[in-house]
Amino acid sequence: MFYMFLKPVITFLTLPNDYTDCIILTILPVFVRFFVMSFLDQNDYTRTRLGASDKRCCFNRRVFIANTIRFLAAGSLFGVCGCNTSVNSDQTDTGADSVSGATPDKDSAKAAEEAMYYVSMPDNGEVQCTLCFRQCIVAPDGRGACRVRENRKGKLVSLVYGRPSAVHIEPVEKEPMHHMLPGTDILCIGTAGCNFFCRQCHNWHLSQRPVEKMRTIHQLTPKQMVALALREKAPIISFTYNEPTVFYEYMLAISRLAAENGTKILFHSNGAMNTDPLNEILKYTDAATIDLKGFTEDFYRTIASARLKPVLDNLETIKKHAWLEIVNLVIPTHNDDPDHIRRMCKWIKETLGADTPVHFSRFTPAYRLTQLPPIPVKTLENAHSIATAEGLEFVSIGNVPGHKHNSTYCPGCEKRIIHRTHFRVMANHIKNGKCAFCDRSIPGIWS
Repeated sequence: MFYMFLKPVITFLTLPNDYTDCIILTILPVFVRFFVMSFLDQNDYTRTRLGASDKRCCFNRRVFIANTIRFLAAGSLFGVCGCNTSVNSDQTDTGADSVSGATPDKDSAKAAEEAMYYVSMPDNGEVQCTLCFRQCIVAPDGRGACRVRENRKGKLVSLVYGRPSAVHIEPVEKEPMHHMLPGTDILCIGTAGCNFFCRQCHNWHLSQRPVEKMRTIHQLTPKQMVALALREKAPIISFTYNEPTVFYEYMLAISRLAAENGTKILFHSNGAMNTDPLNEILKYTDAATIDLKGFTEDFYRTIASARLKPVLDNLETIKKHAWLEIVNLVIPTHNDDPDHIRRMCKWIKETLGADTPVHFSRFTPAYRLTQLPPIPVKTLENAHSIATAEGLEFVSIGNVPGHKHNSTYCPGCEKRIIHRTHFRVMANHIKNGKCAFCDRSIPGIWS
Protein backbone atom coordinates (compact mmCIF):
# COMPACT_ATOMS: atom_id res chain seq x y z
CA MET A 1 0.00 0.00 0.00
CA PHE A 2 2.76 2.41 0.92
CA TYR A 3 4.65 1.54 -2.27
CA MET A 4 1.60 2.47 -4.32
CA PHE A 5 1.33 5.79 -2.47
CA LEU A 6 4.98 6.76 -2.61
CA LYS A 7 5.82 5.81 -6.18
CA PRO A 8 3.60 8.37 -7.97
CA VAL A 9 4.69 11.08 -5.57
CA ILE A 10 8.37 10.52 -6.24
CA THR A 11 7.80 9.93 -9.94
CA PHE A 12 6.06 13.30 -10.05
CA LEU A 13 9.37 14.81 -9.06
CA THR A 14 10.67 13.50 -12.45
CA LEU A 15 13.06 10.93 -11.11
CA PRO A 16 13.67 7.99 -13.46
CA ASN A 17 11.73 4.91 -12.37
CA ASP A 18 14.78 2.92 -11.39
CA TYR A 19 15.92 5.59 -8.94
CA THR A 20 12.35 5.94 -7.69
CA ASP A 21 12.38 2.26 -6.79
CA CYS A 22 15.67 2.68 -4.95
CA ILE A 23 14.31 5.52 -2.83
CA ILE A 24 11.17 3.56 -2.02
CA LEU A 25 13.21 0.53 -1.00
CA THR A 26 15.27 2.81 1.19
CA ILE A 27 12.45 4.40 3.16
CA LEU A 28 9.92 1.57 3.06
CA PRO A 29 11.47 -0.30 6.04
CA VAL A 30 10.98 2.76 8.23
CA PHE A 31 7.28 2.89 7.48
CA VAL A 32 6.91 -0.85 7.93
CA ARG A 33 8.64 -0.71 11.29
CA PHE A 34 6.60 2.26 12.48
CA PHE A 35 3.23 0.74 11.67
CA VAL A 36 4.08 -2.81 12.72
CA MET A 37 5.57 -1.70 16.01
CA SER A 38 2.54 0.48 16.64
CA PHE A 39 0.56 -2.70 17.24
CA LEU A 40 3.19 -4.83 18.94
CA ASP A 41 4.58 -4.68 22.48
CA GLN A 42 8.27 -3.89 22.04
CA ASN A 43 10.82 -1.76 23.85
CA ASP A 44 10.22 1.06 21.37
CA TYR A 45 6.54 1.26 22.29
CA THR A 46 4.77 0.45 25.55
CA ARG A 47 1.05 0.08 25.94
CA THR A 48 -0.45 1.49 29.09
CA ARG A 49 -4.04 1.30 30.33
CA LEU A 50 -5.35 4.77 31.15
CA GLY A 51 -8.89 3.84 32.04
CA ALA A 52 -11.47 1.16 31.75
CA SER A 53 -11.46 1.18 27.95
CA ASP A 54 -8.82 3.71 26.88
CA LYS A 55 -5.66 2.38 25.25
CA ARG A 56 -2.93 4.63 23.89
CA CYS A 57 0.59 4.12 22.61
CA CYS A 58 3.36 5.84 24.51
CA PHE A 59 6.03 6.76 21.97
CA ASN A 60 9.75 6.59 22.88
CA ARG A 61 11.25 9.15 20.51
CA ARG A 62 14.89 8.46 21.31
CA VAL A 63 14.62 4.73 20.68
CA PHE A 64 12.55 5.27 17.54
CA ILE A 65 15.10 7.71 16.05
CA ALA A 66 17.99 5.35 16.78
CA ASN A 67 16.20 2.42 15.19
CA THR A 68 15.13 4.58 12.25
CA ILE A 69 18.77 5.40 11.51
CA ARG A 70 19.63 1.70 11.57
CA PHE A 71 16.74 0.87 9.27
CA LEU A 72 17.63 3.68 6.89
CA ALA A 73 21.16 2.35 6.62
CA ALA A 74 19.89 -1.15 5.97
CA GLY A 75 17.29 0.08 3.52
CA SER A 76 19.85 2.18 1.63
CA LEU A 77 22.17 -0.79 1.26
CA PHE A 78 19.28 -2.94 0.10
CA GLY A 79 18.06 -0.27 -2.32
CA VAL A 80 21.46 0.43 -3.89
CA CYS A 81 22.39 -3.23 -4.17
CA GLY A 82 18.99 -4.35 -5.35
CA CYS A 83 18.11 -1.67 -7.90
CA ASN A 84 19.18 -1.63 -11.48
CA THR A 85 20.01 2.00 -12.21
CA SER A 86 20.51 1.52 -15.93
CA VAL A 87 18.06 3.28 -18.20
CA ASN A 88 14.80 1.44 -18.77
CA SER A 89 14.39 1.18 -22.51
CA ASP A 90 10.67 0.55 -22.21
CA GLN A 91 9.96 3.86 -20.50
CA THR A 92 8.19 5.15 -23.55
CA ASP A 93 4.96 7.06 -23.41
CA THR A 94 3.03 3.98 -24.48
CA GLY A 95 2.43 2.30 -21.15
CA ALA A 96 1.98 -0.98 -23.02
CA ASP A 97 3.49 -4.36 -22.27
CA SER A 98 6.04 -6.01 -24.52
CA VAL A 99 4.53 -8.77 -26.64
CA SER A 100 7.65 -10.19 -28.25
CA GLY A 101 8.39 -13.02 -25.86
CA ALA A 102 11.94 -12.92 -27.18
CA THR A 103 15.07 -13.57 -25.16
CA PRO A 104 16.88 -10.36 -24.22
CA ASP A 105 20.14 -9.91 -26.11
CA LYS A 106 22.97 -9.05 -23.70
CA ASP A 107 25.63 -8.59 -26.40
CA SER A 108 23.72 -6.44 -28.83
CA ALA A 109 26.52 -3.97 -29.53
CA LYS A 110 28.92 -6.77 -30.46
CA ALA A 111 26.75 -8.19 -33.22
CA ALA A 112 25.93 -6.01 -36.21
CA GLU A 113 24.52 -5.94 -39.72
CA GLU A 114 26.21 -4.04 -42.52
CA ALA A 115 24.45 -0.75 -43.13
CA MET A 116 23.12 0.53 -46.41
CA TYR A 117 23.83 3.97 -47.86
CA TYR A 118 27.40 4.82 -46.96
CA VAL A 119 30.66 5.58 -48.74
CA SER A 120 34.06 4.17 -47.68
CA MET A 121 37.15 6.37 -47.53
CA PRO A 122 40.02 3.85 -47.79
CA ASP A 123 42.76 6.47 -47.44
CA ASN A 124 41.99 7.16 -43.79
CA GLY A 125 39.58 4.38 -42.85
CA GLU A 126 36.65 6.74 -42.41
CA VAL A 127 33.17 6.20 -43.83
CA GLN A 128 30.46 8.69 -44.72
CA CYS A 129 26.89 7.74 -43.91
CA THR A 130 24.42 8.96 -46.56
CA LEU A 131 21.23 7.77 -44.88
CA CYS A 132 20.02 11.11 -43.50
CA PHE A 133 20.61 14.84 -43.84
CA ARG A 134 23.56 14.80 -41.42
CA GLN A 135 25.89 12.95 -43.81
CA CYS A 136 28.06 11.92 -40.85
CA ILE A 137 31.73 11.22 -41.48
CA VAL A 138 32.55 8.45 -39.03
CA ALA A 139 36.10 7.74 -37.87
CA PRO A 140 37.34 4.16 -37.35
CA ASP A 141 35.58 2.59 -34.34
CA GLY A 142 33.41 5.73 -34.09
CA ARG A 143 29.68 6.15 -34.43
CA GLY A 144 27.40 8.56 -36.22
CA ALA A 145 25.23 11.13 -34.49
CA CYS A 146 22.48 8.52 -34.12
CA ARG A 147 24.74 6.44 -31.79
CA VAL A 148 23.76 3.14 -33.47
CA ARG A 149 25.77 3.11 -36.72
CA GLU A 150 29.42 2.24 -36.23
CA ASN A 151 32.54 2.20 -38.40
CA ARG A 152 34.19 -1.21 -38.07
CA LYS A 153 37.35 -1.48 -40.13
CA GLY A 154 35.97 0.70 -42.91
CA LYS A 155 32.53 -0.92 -42.92
CA LEU A 156 29.49 0.88 -41.53
CA VAL A 157 27.29 -1.43 -39.48
CA SER A 158 23.93 -1.13 -37.75
CA LEU A 159 23.95 -2.06 -34.08
CA VAL A 160 20.17 -2.37 -33.83
CA TYR A 161 19.30 -4.67 -36.74
CA GLY A 162 17.00 -7.36 -35.32
CA ARG A 163 17.32 -5.86 -31.82
CA PRO A 164 14.30 -3.75 -30.92
CA SER A 165 14.01 -2.36 -27.40
CA ALA A 166 10.27 -1.69 -27.55
CA VAL A 167 7.72 -4.09 -29.04
CA HIS A 168 4.12 -3.27 -28.16
CA ILE A 169 0.54 -3.62 -29.30
CA GLU A 170 -1.03 -0.15 -29.48
CA PRO A 171 -4.11 1.53 -30.99
CA VAL A 172 -3.33 3.12 -34.35
CA GLU A 173 -4.75 6.40 -32.99
CA LYS A 174 -1.74 6.69 -30.68
CA GLU A 175 0.70 7.39 -33.50
CA PRO A 176 -1.41 9.54 -34.16
CA MET A 177 -2.96 8.19 -37.36
CA HIS A 178 -6.65 9.04 -37.78
CA HIS A 179 -7.40 8.06 -41.36
CA MET A 180 -6.06 4.50 -41.35
CA LEU A 181 -8.21 1.61 -40.11
CA PRO A 182 -9.70 3.47 -37.11
CA GLY A 183 -9.94 1.48 -33.89
CA THR A 184 -7.30 -1.03 -34.97
CA ASP A 185 -4.60 -2.41 -32.69
CA ILE A 186 -1.21 -2.46 -34.41
CA LEU A 187 2.28 -3.83 -33.76
CA CYS A 188 4.70 -1.03 -32.83
CA ILE A 189 8.49 -1.34 -32.91
CA GLY A 190 11.32 0.87 -31.71
CA THR A 191 15.04 0.63 -31.00
CA ALA A 192 17.74 2.77 -29.45
CA GLY A 193 18.95 5.91 -31.19
CA CYS A 194 17.81 8.98 -33.13
CA ASN A 195 19.35 11.45 -35.56
CA PHE A 196 17.65 14.41 -33.83
CA PHE A 197 18.37 15.74 -30.33
CA CYS A 198 14.95 17.07 -29.41
CA ARG A 199 14.93 18.72 -26.01
CA GLN A 200 11.25 17.90 -25.51
CA CYS A 201 11.43 14.18 -26.36
CA HIS A 202 9.07 11.98 -24.33
CA ASN A 203 10.81 8.81 -25.50
CA TRP A 204 14.34 9.96 -24.66
CA HIS A 205 14.92 6.71 -22.78
CA LEU A 206 15.12 5.13 -26.23
CA SER A 207 16.02 7.90 -28.63
CA GLN A 208 18.76 9.68 -26.70
CA ARG A 209 20.63 6.59 -25.51
CA PRO A 210 23.11 4.24 -27.19
CA VAL A 211 22.24 0.60 -27.49
CA GLU A 212 24.42 -0.33 -24.49
CA LYS A 213 22.11 1.68 -22.21
CA MET A 214 19.00 -0.31 -23.12
CA ARG A 215 17.75 -2.56 -20.34
CA THR A 216 15.78 -4.75 -22.73
CA ILE A 217 16.93 -5.68 -26.20
CA HIS A 218 14.96 -8.40 -27.95
CA GLN A 219 16.35 -10.69 -30.62
CA LEU A 220 13.76 -10.67 -33.38
CA THR A 221 14.58 -11.24 -37.02
CA PRO A 222 12.44 -9.52 -39.68
CA LYS A 223 10.74 -12.85 -40.36
CA GLN A 224 9.94 -13.29 -36.67
CA MET A 225 8.57 -9.76 -36.46
CA VAL A 226 6.17 -10.32 -39.33
CA ALA A 227 5.14 -13.65 -37.79
CA LEU A 228 4.49 -11.83 -34.52
CA ALA A 229 2.17 -9.37 -36.28
CA LEU A 230 0.26 -12.27 -37.83
CA ARG A 231 0.06 -14.07 -34.49
CA GLU A 232 -1.30 -10.97 -32.76
CA LYS A 233 -3.72 -10.34 -35.66
CA ALA A 234 -2.22 -6.87 -36.13
CA PRO A 235 -2.95 -5.69 -39.70
CA ILE A 236 -0.35 -2.89 -39.44
CA ILE A 237 3.30 -2.81 -38.38
CA SER A 238 4.43 0.62 -37.23
CA PHE A 239 8.01 1.80 -36.81
CA THR A 240 7.82 4.35 -34.05
CA TYR A 241 8.92 5.44 -30.53
CA ASN A 242 12.41 6.44 -31.70
CA GLU A 243 13.38 7.60 -35.19
CA PRO A 244 12.99 4.66 -37.64
CA THR A 245 15.61 6.15 -39.97
CA VAL A 246 18.33 4.89 -37.61
CA PHE A 247 17.16 1.26 -37.95
CA TYR A 248 16.50 1.64 -41.65
CA GLU A 249 17.86 -1.76 -42.74
CA TYR A 250 15.70 -3.57 -40.19
CA MET A 251 12.63 -1.53 -41.16
CA LEU A 252 13.18 -2.19 -44.86
CA ALA A 253 13.62 -5.95 -44.37
CA ILE A 254 10.43 -6.18 -42.29
CA SER A 255 8.51 -4.04 -44.77
CA ARG A 256 9.45 -6.24 -47.71
CA LEU A 257 8.32 -9.37 -45.89
CA ALA A 258 5.15 -7.69 -44.63
CA ALA A 259 4.15 -6.79 -48.18
CA GLU A 260 4.29 -10.49 -49.09
CA ASN A 261 1.91 -11.29 -46.23
CA GLY A 262 -0.57 -8.47 -46.75
CA THR A 263 0.45 -6.59 -43.60
CA LYS A 264 0.38 -2.81 -43.96
CA ILE A 265 3.34 -0.59 -43.08
CA LEU A 266 3.26 2.69 -41.18
CA PHE A 267 6.15 4.73 -39.85
CA HIS A 268 6.30 7.74 -37.53
CA SER A 269 9.33 9.84 -38.41
CA ASN A 270 10.98 13.22 -38.11
CA GLY A 271 11.10 13.21 -41.90
CA ALA A 272 14.82 13.89 -42.34
CA MET A 273 15.85 10.85 -44.37
CA ASN A 274 17.81 11.35 -47.58
CA THR A 275 16.03 11.01 -50.93
CA ASP A 276 17.28 7.60 -52.13
CA PRO A 277 16.56 5.63 -48.94
CA LEU A 278 13.21 7.42 -48.58
CA ASN A 279 12.13 6.46 -52.09
CA GLU A 280 13.12 2.84 -51.43
CA ILE A 281 11.16 2.46 -48.18
CA LEU A 282 8.14 4.22 -49.70
CA LYS A 283 7.78 1.31 -52.14
CA TYR A 284 6.51 -0.73 -49.20
CA THR A 285 4.88 1.99 -47.09
CA ASP A 286 1.13 2.51 -46.81
CA ALA A 287 1.11 5.53 -44.49
CA ALA A 288 3.41 7.87 -42.58
CA THR A 289 3.03 10.18 -39.60
CA ILE A 290 5.59 12.96 -39.84
CA ASP A 291 6.53 15.42 -37.10
CA LEU A 292 6.63 18.93 -38.49
CA LYS A 293 8.10 20.27 -35.26
CA GLY A 294 8.01 23.94 -36.17
CA PHE A 295 8.19 26.19 -39.18
CA THR A 296 11.46 28.06 -38.77
CA GLU A 297 15.06 26.97 -39.21
CA ASP A 298 15.85 28.64 -35.89
CA PHE A 299 13.39 26.38 -34.05
CA TYR A 300 14.81 23.24 -35.63
CA ARG A 301 18.35 24.34 -34.83
CA THR A 302 17.76 25.28 -31.18
CA ILE A 303 15.25 22.58 -30.18
CA ALA A 304 16.33 19.57 -32.26
CA SER A 305 19.83 20.43 -33.55
CA ALA A 306 18.38 19.74 -36.99
CA ARG A 307 17.15 21.47 -40.15
CA LEU A 308 13.70 22.28 -41.48
CA LYS A 309 14.25 22.18 -45.27
CA PRO A 310 14.95 18.42 -45.58
CA VAL A 311 11.70 17.77 -43.72
CA LEU A 312 9.67 20.00 -46.03
CA ASP A 313 11.20 18.36 -49.10
CA ASN A 314 10.42 14.89 -47.77
CA LEU A 315 6.83 15.78 -46.92
CA GLU A 316 6.27 16.52 -50.60
CA THR A 317 7.83 13.18 -51.58
CA ILE A 318 5.86 11.16 -49.04
CA LYS A 319 2.56 12.77 -50.07
CA LYS A 320 3.05 11.43 -53.60
CA HIS A 321 3.54 7.82 -52.52
CA ALA A 322 1.70 7.16 -49.24
CA TRP A 323 -1.05 8.41 -46.97
CA LEU A 324 0.39 11.29 -44.92
CA GLU A 325 -0.58 12.86 -41.60
CA ILE A 326 1.33 15.64 -39.85
CA VAL A 327 1.93 16.22 -36.14
CA ASN A 328 2.88 19.56 -34.63
CA LEU A 329 3.72 19.46 -30.92
CA VAL A 330 2.98 22.99 -29.70
CA ILE A 331 5.61 24.15 -27.17
CA PRO A 332 5.14 27.36 -25.16
CA THR A 333 7.49 30.22 -26.16
CA HIS A 334 9.12 28.12 -28.90
CA ASN A 335 6.66 27.34 -31.72
CA ASP A 336 3.33 28.74 -30.51
CA ASP A 337 3.54 32.02 -32.42
CA PRO A 338 0.23 32.38 -34.32
CA ASP A 339 1.99 33.86 -37.36
CA HIS A 340 4.31 30.87 -37.63
CA ILE A 341 1.36 28.47 -37.25
CA ARG A 342 -0.53 30.36 -39.95
CA ARG A 343 2.41 30.21 -42.38
CA MET A 344 2.81 26.49 -41.69
CA CYS A 345 -0.86 25.75 -42.34
CA LYS A 346 -0.84 27.83 -45.52
CA TRP A 347 2.20 25.90 -46.77
CA ILE A 348 0.55 22.56 -45.97
CA LYS A 349 -2.59 23.46 -47.91
CA GLU A 350 -0.78 24.88 -50.92
CA THR A 351 1.91 22.20 -51.12
CA LEU A 352 0.36 19.02 -49.70
CA GLY A 353 -3.36 19.67 -50.08
CA ALA A 354 -6.25 20.69 -47.86
CA ASP A 355 -7.09 17.04 -47.15
CA THR A 356 -3.80 16.42 -45.30
CA PRO A 357 -4.68 15.77 -41.62
CA VAL A 358 -2.85 17.96 -39.11
CA HIS A 359 -2.63 17.10 -35.41
CA PHE A 360 -1.82 19.85 -32.92
CA SER A 361 -0.52 17.97 -29.88
CA ARG A 362 -0.27 19.32 -26.37
CA PHE A 363 3.22 19.75 -24.95
CA THR A 364 3.82 18.51 -21.41
CA PRO A 365 7.19 18.95 -19.64
CA ALA A 366 9.72 16.27 -20.55
CA TYR A 367 13.44 15.54 -20.87
CA ARG A 368 15.28 18.88 -21.11
CA LEU A 369 12.25 21.15 -21.20
CA THR A 370 10.84 20.31 -17.78
CA GLN A 371 11.09 23.98 -16.78
CA LEU A 372 8.26 24.86 -19.16
CA PRO A 373 4.56 24.54 -18.25
CA PRO A 374 2.13 22.45 -20.31
CA ILE A 375 0.79 24.36 -23.28
CA PRO A 376 -2.62 25.89 -22.51
CA VAL A 377 -5.51 24.13 -24.22
CA LYS A 378 -6.65 27.55 -25.44
CA THR A 379 -3.43 27.85 -27.48
CA LEU A 380 -4.21 24.56 -29.20
CA GLU A 381 -7.75 25.72 -29.89
CA ASN A 382 -6.38 28.92 -31.44
CA ALA A 383 -4.05 26.83 -33.62
CA HIS A 384 -7.04 24.72 -34.67
CA SER A 385 -8.97 27.88 -35.62
CA ILE A 386 -6.03 29.20 -37.64
CA ALA A 387 -5.68 25.90 -39.53
CA THR A 388 -9.35 25.67 -40.41
CA ALA A 389 -9.40 29.33 -41.42
CA GLU A 390 -6.53 28.59 -43.82
CA GLY A 391 -8.65 25.88 -45.42
CA LEU A 392 -7.31 22.66 -43.87
CA GLU A 393 -10.14 20.12 -43.71
CA PHE A 394 -8.99 17.62 -41.08
CA VAL A 395 -7.49 19.30 -38.02
CA SER A 396 -7.36 17.66 -34.60
CA ILE A 397 -6.16 18.40 -31.07
CA GLY A 398 -4.16 15.68 -29.33
CA ASN A 399 -3.04 14.88 -25.79
CA VAL A 400 -6.23 16.49 -24.42
CA PRO A 401 -8.47 13.50 -23.61
CA GLY A 402 -12.14 14.19 -24.21
CA HIS A 403 -11.66 17.31 -26.32
CA LYS A 404 -14.23 17.56 -29.11
CA HIS A 405 -11.54 18.26 -31.71
CA ASN A 406 -9.93 14.90 -31.04
CA SER A 407 -12.70 13.54 -33.28
CA THR A 408 -12.96 13.77 -37.06
CA TYR A 409 -15.66 15.87 -38.74
CA CYS A 410 -16.88 15.73 -42.32
CA PRO A 411 -15.80 18.88 -44.20
CA GLY A 412 -19.03 18.68 -46.17
CA CYS A 413 -21.90 18.33 -43.68
CA GLU A 414 -19.68 19.12 -40.64
CA LYS A 415 -21.06 16.15 -38.70
CA ARG A 416 -18.81 14.04 -36.49
CA ILE A 417 -17.87 10.97 -38.51
CA ILE A 418 -15.29 9.43 -36.15
CA HIS A 419 -15.94 9.93 -32.45
CA ARG A 420 -12.80 9.48 -30.36
CA THR A 421 -12.09 9.74 -26.67
CA HIS A 422 -8.31 10.06 -26.56
CA PHE A 423 -7.12 6.86 -28.32
CA ARG A 424 -10.43 5.02 -28.24
CA VAL A 425 -12.86 5.08 -31.14
CA MET A 426 -16.41 5.35 -29.82
CA ALA A 427 -18.19 5.50 -33.17
CA ASN A 428 -17.22 5.36 -36.85
CA HIS A 429 -19.59 6.77 -39.45
CA ILE A 430 -17.40 6.26 -42.48
CA LYS A 431 -18.90 3.70 -44.85
CA ASN A 432 -16.94 2.51 -47.88
CA GLY A 433 -14.68 5.54 -47.61
CA LYS A 434 -17.56 8.01 -47.51
CA CYS A 435 -19.39 10.06 -44.90
CA ALA A 436 -22.45 8.07 -43.80
CA PHE A 437 -24.45 11.29 -43.47
CA CYS A 438 -23.80 13.15 -46.74
CA ASP A 439 -21.95 10.56 -48.86
CA ARG A 440 -18.90 12.82 -49.28
CA SER A 441 -15.67 10.92 -50.01
CA ILE A 442 -13.28 10.94 -47.04
CA PRO A 443 -9.61 10.33 -47.96
CA GLY A 444 -7.66 7.70 -46.09
CA ILE A 445 -7.09 3.95 -45.77
CA TRP A 446 -10.33 2.38 -44.60
CA SER A 447 -9.88 -1.29 -45.51
